[in-house]
Amino acid sequence: MDKLVIQGGRRLSGEITVSGAKNAALPILCASLLTADTVSLSNVPNLQDVRTTLKLLRQMGVHASASGHEVSLDGRHVDNPVAPYELVKTMRASILVLGPLLARFGYAKVSLPGGCAIGARPVDQHIKGLQAMGAEISIEHGFIEARARRLKGNSILTDMITVTGTENLLMAATLAEGETVLENAACEPEVTDLANLLVSMGAKIDGIGTGRLVIQGVERLHGASHRVIPDRIEAGTFLCAVAAAGGDVTLRSVRAGLLDAVLDKLRESGAELSGGDDWIRVRMDRRPTAVSFRTSEYPAFPTDMQAQFMALNSVADGASRVVETIFENRFMHVQELNRLGANITIDGHTALVTGVERLSGANVMATDLRASASLVIAGLVASGETHVDRIYHLDRGYDRMEAKLCGVGADVRRIDGRGAPATLVDEADDDAPHVNGVNGIHDSNATHAIDAHAADISAPANRAGDAPAGRVQ
Repeated sequence: MDKLVIQGGRRLSGEITVSGAKNAALPILCASLLTADTVSLSNVPNLQDVRTTLKLLRQMGVHASASGHEVSLDGRHVDNPVAPYELVKTMRASILVLGPLLARFGYAKVSLPGGCAIGARPVDQHIKGLQAMGAEISIEHGFIEARARRLKGNSILTDMITVTGTENLLMAATLAEGETVLENAACEPEVTDLANLLVSMGAKIDGIGTGRLVIQGVERLHGASHRVIPDRIEAGTFLCAVAAAGGDVTLRSVRAGLLDAVLDKLRESGAELSGGDDWIRVRMDRRPTAVSFRTSEYPAFPTDMQAQFMALNSVADGASRVVETIFENRFMHVQELNRLGANITIDGHTALVTGVERLSGANVMATDLRASASLVIAGLVASGETHVDRIYHLDRGYDRMEAKLCGVGADVRRIDGRGAPATLVDEADDDAPHVNGVNGIHDSNATHAIDAHAADISAPANRAGDAPAGRVQ
């Protein structure tokens, strides 16, 4: 198992190009299931979660090809509407195939998701919303099984703001009959990016970027080309790293307007910030000042930046109070930061951080994606050598983080379990053909039916939203 070895104490200087947003790319990849036409994407980050999603889509019958940061997806031969545990267990975002499969084919079977262990993050809001649109849903043996002849538009008010819930219901509503209104919808930029792609595919969506989305269902969606937005969390992570370690770094391919809450707190910490339409420069020449904050939904301070700012606060001048309101179990990095010499105590959903002048290198273990990033930041400022284990979490959400940090002067090495230098290897681009029909979905005169071994009902002939005769939608 790979780990990172960090020699701390180096100032950072140079430029970093920010990758495409993981949390936009994953739902956008799943949206390709909504059409039989080709969806072409650019600025797709090279991440483990992206590779897992592509593997899942290929297993369903999508022809997916990738070259660099460009991905082409052809969903005309989707024949297997099942998301198995073996893939879903590693990534919570795999639940996002549920809405598209159900909307287009009338059937989906998705294993209950896995991913970072930072809270329950239940999928009940997804299920309630789809049931309100007419889906019959059961949960047995660890699988969500959903059926619907054609989803019906409805007014849906979720009990809480949920990003993936909003995305799942939004995608499902694009092919539903009639009007769907999503109240209490998530406003995150990644949701907006997904909505913009769907509009490019022919969806009719009003209220994009607000908490109320109104969707007029259409009978079919077509292909489109789309560029994934920059990753605001990756950008924020590197900004935190410079603020903690000191230096002068310019981020390229970034949108400052998506980072207002983060930038405000960085300025409060003493960082000097400047920028333009697609760049941000951060300079830090002194010890940071402690900053208190409370996580909340966009546009407030993002929970995905909480751990990184806690690493910054660990070496800041003064004491800070960090309140986590989104997830109930997102302080697992605290114990590891304390191993490096931080002074952090937890009281319920609040962490109290008393800054220390220096951290000391030690062996630490990542517990989730953003926790791993916080440990890397702490390692950059610690004296001596820090070993960060279980960095497969890091690879799920950061595109070659160690290479980007080394490019601005950090000393970060990836080694394998034997201590030898390791290289992050991409999975093979498996474009093995899928024979239409063999895994459950059959196309006959525009009739989509699920094989008897997979479901008890089949969609009626010429269902609204089906493809023309002889073509799988």
